[in-house]
Amino acid sequence: MCDRKEGFYGSALGSDTNRKRETACLRQESPPVDHRLCPADGSVDRKSRREQPKTFAFDNCFWSMDEKNPKFQGQEDVFNSVGKDLLEKAFKGYNGCIFAYGQTGSGKSYTMMGSVPSGGKGIIPRLCDLMFDRIAELRSEDTNFKVEVSYMEIYNEKVHDLLDPKGSKQNLKVREHNILGPYVDGLSMLAVASFEDIDNLMNEGNKSRTVAATNMNNESSRSHAVFNIVLTQTLTDLSTGVSGEKVSKVSLVDLAGSERAQKTGAVGDRLREGSNINKSLTTLGLVISALADQSAGNKKKDKFVPYRDSVLTWLLKDNLGGNSMTVMVATISPAADNYEETLSTLRYADRAKRIVNHAVVNEDPNARIIRDLRDEVDMLKQQLNEAQNKQAPVLQDRLQESEKLIKEMTKTWEEKLAEKDKINQERHENLEKMGVSVQTSGIKVEKGKCFLVNLNADPSLNEMLVYYLKDHTLVGQQDADVQQDIQLSGLGIMPEHCVVDIENGDVWLTPIDGAR
Repeated sequence: MCDRKEGFYGSALGSDTNRKRETACLRQESPPVDHRLCPADGSVDRKSRREQPKTFAFDNCFWSMDEKNPKFQGQEDVFNSVGKDLLEKAFKGYNGCIFAYGQTGSGKSYTMMGSVPSGGKGIIPRLCDLMFDRIAELRSEDTNFKVEVSYMEIYNEKVHDLLDPKGSKQNLKVREHNILGPYVDGLSMLAVASFEDIDNLMNEGNKSRTVAATNMNNESSRSHAVFNIVLTQTLTDLSTGVSGEKVSKVSLVDLAGSERAQKTGAVGDRLREGSNINKSLTTLGLVISALADQSAGNKKKDKFVPYRDSVLTWLLKDNLGGNSMTVMVATISPAADNYEETLSTLRYADRAKRIVNHAVVNEDPNARIIRDLRDEVDMLKQQLNEAQNKQAPVLQDRLQESEKLIKEMTKTWEEKLAEKDKINQERHENLEKMGVSVQTSGIKVEKGKCFLVNLNADPSLNEMLVYYLKDHTLVGQQDADVQQDIQLSGLGIMPEHCVVDIENGDVWLTPIDGAR
């Protein structure tokens, strides 16, 4: 359990220094770390309802507000304390999870993803980079490694595949298999061979989030992002030729920011959007409370854990209360105006640290799972032959589901790499068809050509898409009667929206009737 104190950007800190309000004072004592919420001037107002300092103890505390301060701890310090140990456990065959929780703007995405211009890489890129360095050190004649990744977002309780080559933002179904547990049906799981592959895929995923943000006017913080890494080690006994596998899954989660509707002033769609965010975070809190009570042996409490009340908790079921070594990073703001949110976050984290998980080494699970799936297929085929007409459709669906899983799990490594290349090619072709530049990072434009770029309130998603203009460019939706050169979607976009013409170096935009 870790706690990180981040600075706000803009005016959030601007006028709080002269206010006689209570703010969060973090006092480090070792061991353990003691977090006390007290007045900024050190005094205690006895008339205040917050008479006594609030004390919390966590495994680590990171002060990340002012780089000039001697106790400042940056991205590397956070990763060394949080990410390195979890990566070492992953190489031993344990499952792991890191998720960042805190109010909007407190530094969750900065902690997990980082920002190269302002503070360096975050936990996810650092962990992936170090993982391939370790693979290069450990690979030998009798030890081989495979890495697969997936990237998804949960927005308004809907799951989207951020690595979908079609970029269709299709809502994926979450299913629960009696052997595999909860999983996302149709989620892309791509094989990677280097950190550059992962970096490119993350950039592609962020572009997908940017498309959604541009078309739907929602920022990245409005969705939960889950980046999954599956590390497979194949150990071979050279004398006998017998091989076994260790498979570990690492889930890296950037949660949407918790917020108060009264403070944000959200109305309409934004209010409903915030309601869905707070619903999933509230369910996460209820799950954490139930698991903490179970770990404490409290028999008076209800043993039911409401995993299924939210897509987020259902997918993270094993990470929260099962076979996983899980780390929670709580990010808080130093602004006095956010006292209540800071106190709520610390209480949330204090509850989570009481959960006791029982992680085990995952040795050679694929062979066992494939065997169980094949047994299930044989059983379903037998039941299907004996079933009555009413039961046949249900058994047929289960049979197809199990056969699909067997097919996925028995693919060779070469087939998976070829599938990744094919999907990358399809993604680039679809982006080009939509009129989007397929540059992997930053804005690189060709000289002498007119183009459009996207704008976004989130700096990390700003200017990520480039639309090149032809002499006569049609702009509209994908399902228009006439194929559009630049394809957009979202509220207010008509099937045939506008026409952009270039004449003698001048650009003319002509809206279609009804467009706005």
